[in-house]
Amino acid sequence: MRTVGLLVCSNIFMTFAWYGHLKTLNHKPLLQFSLAQLKVLQEIITMSVFAAFATTYMRQPLSRDFLWASLCLVAAAYFMFRGAVSVVR
Repeated sequence: MRTVGLLVCSNIFMTFAWYGHLKTLNHKPLLQFSLAQLKVLQEIITMSVFAAFATTYMRQPLSRDFLWASLCLVAAAYFMFRGAVSVVR
């Protein structure tokens, strides 16, 4: 439980470090991304970097569960960005 507690505390700290400053900069949108879109994008990047790290440096194979988790992130990106993307016809 100590490990989980430390991970929760570090995640809270890093969330404020990564996104807290956006509260005072709300008049300057970051490339028109919403806060939720930035979070989903960050998670996708984190999983991608972790997959590369796990396979190349740690020599760990990626399981099917990693594939399913990645597909869930694709779905999350779809739902967060579906209204923001306009299709040119």
